[in-house]
Amino acid sequence: MARHDWQVDIGIECHVQLKTASKLFCGCSNDARLAEPNTLVCPVCLGLPGTLPVLNRRAVELAIIAGQALNAEIATETKFDRKNYFYPDLPKGYQITQFDQPIIGRGEIEVSDSDRSSFTVGLTRAHLEEDAGKLAHPEGADYSLVDLNRAGTPLLEIVSEPDIHSPAQAKAYAQELYLRMLYAGVSDVDLYHGNMRFDVNVSVRKTGTTTLGTRSETKNLNSFRSIERACEYEIKRQTELLEQGGSVVQETRGFDETSGTTISQRSKEEAMDYRYFPEPDLPPLVITPVMKQEIIDTAPPLLGTIRQQLAKLGVSASVVNGLLNYPTLVTKLFVERDEAQAASEHLARIANWLANVVIAELGEQPGEFIAEPTNYFMYPGELTKLSEMVESGQISSTGARRLLADYYTDFKDLTQKAEELGLLQVSDSAELEKIVDAVIADNPQAAADVESGEEKAIGFLVGQIMQASRGQANPQKVQQIIRERLGRA
Repeated sequence: MARHDWQVDIGIECHVQLKTASKLFCGCSNDARLAEPNTLVCPVCLGLPGTLPVLNRRAVELAIIAGQALNAEIATETKFDRKNYFYPDLPKGYQITQFDQPIIGRGEIEVSDSDRSSFTVGLTRAHLEEDAGKLAHPEGADYSLVDLNRAGTPLLEIVSEPDIHSPAQAKAYAQELYLRMLYAGVSDVDLYHGNMRFDVNVSVRKTGTTTLGTRSETKNLNSFRSIERACEYEIKRQTELLEQGGSVVQETRGFDETSGTTISQRSKEEAMDYRYFPEPDLPPLVITPVMKQEIIDTAPPLLGTIRQQLAKLGVSASVVNGLLNYPTLVTKLFVERDEAQAASEHLARIANWLANVVIAELGEQPGEFIAEPTNYFMYPGELTKLSEMVESGQISSTGARRLLADYYTDFKDLTQKAEELGLLQVSDSAELEKIVDAVIADNPQAAADVESGEEKAIGFLVGQIMQASRGQANPQKVQQIIRERLGRA
């Protein structure tokens, strides 16, 4: 069979655990990361007879803030529904979710991929729902263990249109969602602990056709690299299957991190299979314009606003992208400042230092786990002081970078630390003139070359002077004195 060119279509469902103190419909703690299994449960989240759900107001507020961050419509009236299915970690035998009246409607977001080209992804909806529990499968055992601590935690499920057309775009879209939810303050977005999980729907079709192919859904991906790898494998699997005359089955699949392959789990259900009906124990929720505006007014600055603030400093896009993965740094240093400070000439230099020195020192992968350098956001004034030291010639730009890397692990007064490391530059004219005169006297040929217009000889003399001063002479000041002494000023 002849090979075809294939069009790839990817849609992503992203589950975001909202940062509330308690679960969506009861008072149990919403932080199950360190709790012993089945200790954060009550009759409501266990689904015991006679219990009634009570909606968590804060979850609604965070969903509205998320809708604003997603550039999406926020409903004026929303309701909850029962989604009926059996699964061992779903105590009630149904999930309270939203079917035909989600809290967040259509929207779209602009995404930049690794090639710095932009594409737009449409959002179908985002709805509130409760999470199920968690199954553990002990190695070698013929049984599974159920932990219901997570049952009932509030999720916002963000559903995209199939507007993503490559694994790289899928990864970039997931990273954009991560940053938007992080800066909106609606979730801890801790991928390792499942605060943010992705289900990836992949289909392929012959180029030129308009009907989408049959899709597979790969569930519960919790890293950006896994999203990219799962898409790569599914695209390869589906195209090879079709080119061999087979057909793609609509199904749910799991991803094996070790082999980089997806594995069939079960046939994919449709909406009719879940027998949705309105949740009888929860009335519809009306969101008035006043309520919506009051909630939005309490939200942190949007990610787009922060990007614009950083761009105004003249900082490159790559530096901005590096910084954005460290929200406390960005907020303390570049957002929580008055206009006079924000206009400071030091901020662009600080931004570059943070991206190229501090973040490099951390060695973390963006989005995988955030470990922010405490010293840098506790003492933003010290960074401005260091920039002022470079501006005044007390320390070179190279010396400042070295000092900054050391300061990360050993916080001291900057001047004291610079002295200890021998990084303070000598800028006193009288002292420098003595060193320059001595070096010129020791290198008459180089001095003659400078006098005759040989620019390279100036660099040689500067190097000799830096050596004589043990690297502490201000090179700009040294060059100025050499030119004055040898008639090249």
